[in-house]
Amino acid sequence: MRSLTKAAAGAAIGAAFLAASAISASAAIVCTGNVCWHTHEVHEYPPEARVIVHEDNWRWGPTERYTFREHEGRGYWRDDKWVSW
Repeated sequence: MRSLTKAAAGAAIGAAFLAASAISASAAIVCTGNVCWHTHEVHEYPPEARVIVHEDNWRWGPTERYTFREHEGRGYWRDDKWVSW
C-alpha cells in the first residue's frame, strides 16, 4: 500500500510540473509578407520590419499561401535576408 501512495504522489508531482511548464511557455508565429517563422519570445519589432505577430496556433486561410523560414536570434526576414538587430 505504501508504494502505491508513493507512485500516486510521484505522478501528481509530475503532472503539476508539466502543467506549470506548459503555462509558462510562450511562442508565436511572426510573418512579414508571405514569410513566417516561429519565435519563443515576442519582440518589439521596428516599424520598417512590417511584421505581424500571431498566436502559436495560428493557421492561414484556404486561399492564403505562406512559407516558413526558421532562424535563431532576434530579427526578421526582409526579402531573402535575415535582418538582425
